[in-house]
This record gives sequence, structure tokens and C-alpha cells, in this order.
Amino acid sequence: MSAEKKAENAAEKIKGKAKETTGSVTGNDAKRARGKAEQAKADAKQAGEHARNALRH
Repeated sequence: MSAEKKAENAAEKIKGKAKETTGSVTGNDAKRARGKAEQAKADAKQAGEHARNALRH
């Protein structure tokens, strides 16, 4: 996994965690759900990158 992709995925996960936390604090369930979804998306991207790298080596 390239350092750039890893950083992008980490940033997306952090952004999702921030949205989830904001949603929890404000009682906004929709924002909390969007935050969790963004985190899941970042995790899936990272897993795909790991799988791609495993096939290359």
C-alpha cells in the first residue's frame, strides 16, 4: 500500500470518527450513522489495498 493511499484512508477514517462523535454529542443519529459509514468505507478501502498488495508479492 502506498503511503499516499494509507494516509488518505486514515484521513477518511478520522473524518468519519469526528462525524460520529459530533452526531453522538448533538443527538443527531443521521450524522452519527454517516460517520460510521465513512469509517467502514475507509476500512474496506484499506482491506482492498492489503489484498492487492498480497497478490503482488
